[in-house]
Amino acid sequence: MVDKDADTPHKADAVAASDTLAQLQEAGFTNMVGMGTAWLESINEMSAEVLSFVADRVKEDVKTQHRMMHCKNVSELQHIQAEFIQKAIDQYQAETGKLVEMSTKSLLRGTGKTAD
Repeated sequence: MVDKDADTPHKADAVAASDTLAQLQEAGFTNMVGMGTAWLESINEMSAEVLSFVADRVKEDVKTQHRMMHCKNVSELQHIQAEFIQKAIDQYQAETGKLVEMSTKSLLRGTGKTAD
């Protein structure tokens, strides 16, 4: 059996929270709700980008290890390692640029502005 009096405080809390939200919206805090949504969308996009980047880097690691196991001499090994390092540096720089750009767009989206 449900006790009706036990539900009353919860209903009062819900009404009070709703009233508080309505007051904040009237005071101009509606953009904060949009910012929260934009922020979550941006975090989701950036997370997907980072996961994709990590997956690509792991593939590159495996490919390099395979090449290293099949090389014939030390100079070929050094060449493979040098290529690996240079490619990693280039990819990390490019990824950092993408993430910075995504972060900037996220901040602008949250404020309702656009990048020029």
